[in-house]
Parts: sequence; structure tokens; C-alpha cells
Amino acid sequence: MTTKSTLDRRRFLSRATIGGASAAAASTLAAPALAQSSPKINWRMTSSFPPSLDNLFGAAGDLATMVSEASEGNFVIQPFAPGEIVPALQAADAVSDGTVEAAHSVGYYYWGKDPAWALGSTVPFSLSARAQNAWLYHGGGNEMFNEFLDQYNIHAFPGGNTGVQMGGWYRKEIKSVEDLKGLKFRVGGFAGKVLEKLGVVPQQLAGGDVYPALEKGTIDAAEFVGPYDDQKLGLAQVAPYYYYPGWWEGGPAVHFMFNKEKFESLPPQYQSLLKTACQAVNGNMLHEYDWLNPPALKEVVAGGAKLMPFPEDVMQASFDAANEIYAELDETNPHWQKMWASIKSFRNDWYLYNQTAEYTYDTFMMIQQRAGKL
Repeated sequence: MTTKSTLDRRRFLSRATIGGASAAAASTLAAPALAQSSPKINWRMTSSFPPSLDNLFGAAGDLATMVSEASEGNFVIQPFAPGEIVPALQAADAVSDGTVEAAHSVGYYYWGKDPAWALGSTVPFSLSARAQNAWLYHGGGNEMFNEFLDQYNIHAFPGGNTGVQMGGWYRKEIKSVEDLKGLKFRVGGFAGKVLEKLGVVPQQLAGGDVYPALEKGTIDAAEFVGPYDDQKLGLAQVAPYYYYPGWWEGGPAVHFMFNKEKFESLPPQYQSLLKTACQAVNGNMLHEYDWLNPPALKEVVAGGAKLMPFPEDVMQASFDAANEIYAELDETNPHWQKMWASIKSFRNDWYLYNQTAEYTYDTFMMIQQRAGKL
């Protein structure tokens, strides 16, 4: 597919392990060794996201393009849409058992196997996208996540983040916690367990199944990502109330998941190339959503969507319910306890820090925007 990516391919290639000026200069002397260390490899990658969501599904294509270009076509990864090999929510299973070598998916899709799956991505009232990346890359988060994934024969790297998501589309107005009771709500991942405490009936559906379920009345409400993707799914056509924020996804990390045995059998430079390309795609996805969501939100509101914040009692009750569950898991799940303790420690410092320069600057600029001075 043709990617919208604004990444500087030339700069990336110049820094990649394979290729670049130094390799070109050495090619005459080391051609046999280079050929041996750059074998022809073909992998399949199944995605959990429908092709209509070009930013999410497109990330797999971005990775494949980078890897192919940097390896001069020797390392080929072919992305597949959900259903072409396995269903969307079985992507990690396919990687684990070796059906495919790779997947692009979200950890919280598999929380039913073990709630610790969700921590690699996000859980309710956790970290923002920027903080999640800081924890994953510099706080030992991804190392802890991969330690957990060893039992599933998976090795993963962050592969995208949407930023804080919207709270979803509802057929009726949500005025208080009482309005959540009995609500059949498509909500991804671990958030459903929290919302169950408030009387919600959670439904986990893949992205391509959300619109028909909402249209037919199989569900009463649905959340997916944010304005850009929600607009593509057409959710405003079947549910008028658009709530925010999606407190269950303050900064959800998507991951590229690799069969651990296959990953470890790669030449070292291919392993390094994958790690570098994953980090490039990870950052770029968030940049794209930051660019695409503002105009999309204006368009959905202009089209009749009723934009509304969740009532304060809904936010507080949800926060309290989440903490009750986390306390229970701390007592029973060692993998959860280790990762969650690390996240909580950083979360406390992060939001303390953010009250200074970041929050003050953003608040001042928002006031100027409201005053029409921007």
C-alpha cells in the first residue's frame, strides 16, 4: 500500500545496519560475507486491524517497506488483513504457535488469557501516550512485557500509539452512572472488566464488526479509537452521542509481535533492523493521529455528532472500580504486580511533573484558542 508516512526514508536507510555508504565501500572486499549475513527471508504478518483503518493497518505496511528497502529486498514481510490467515483477535495466537512469523496487534485483546497482557498496551487510568512510550523504552517496561511473553513464545516491540482515545458513540445520553447499567457496550480489552462493576455488559468485537453490531442494535454503544478512525467506520450514522475521554485508553501501545524462535534465529543485523524499524513506526503512528484527528473531529461535529464529556460521577466511579480490580490482581498475579508497580511509580512522578511546564503551557494556549487569538 502507499503509505502517508512522513518518515525520512533516506535518513533511515543511512543509519540502518544494512546498506549505507560504509557497506557500499566495503562491498568489493566483503561481498561473499555480506551475502551470507543477508539471507533471503520471507515472513508473513497478520494484522488485527481492517485495511479501511489506513493508519493502524498501514503501520504493518510501513514496517514491511522499511525492512525491505534497508535489506535491499532480502528481508520481506508480507502484511495480511484480519481473516486472510486468522481472525483479528487470534493474531497473537498465530504468532505463538508459529502459524505466522509476526503480527501487529494490541496486548489488551488477550487479557482473558492473563490480565498482565494488557499492561504492555494500557489499562484504565494508566499512562498517556508520551508517558507509556517513556516507560516502555526507558523504564524497563518492554523488557518486563517480553519477560512475560516468553511463556507464549513471543517477542514484541512497540509498534504504534493512538494517543488518548475518545469515549465512544452512544444511542442515548449518559447523564450518570445509573445510565450505564445494562448498557451493551463494545469496549476493547481490560476496560470491560472495570465497566462490568458499573453494570455495563461489555462486548469485545474486532474493528470491522463494530458498525454492523451498532446498526443492528446488537450493542447500545461502541468505542474504537478517535475521530479519524471513527469517521471511517461511520459510527456517527448509528449513534449520535460522542463522549470523551476514553479513560480506559490514555495511551494505548500497539505492538509488533514476533515468534520468539523465528526472531532469535534471524541474523543479528536483521534483529537490529526490526527493532529500529518498529521504533520508527511506533513514533510515526502517533504523529499521524495528532495530525489527522483535529480536522476529523470538526467534521463529525459538523455532521451532527453531539460531543459531550463523561459526567464527573462516571469518571470517579470508574477510577474507583479500576483500583479495586488492580488491588485484587496485585495479590494474585506476580507478572501483573511487577509491571503494575513499575507503572504506578512512574505514573505518580509523571503527573506531578506534568502539572508544571506542560500543563501550564497547554492550558494557557487553550485559553487563547477559546478567545479566538490563535
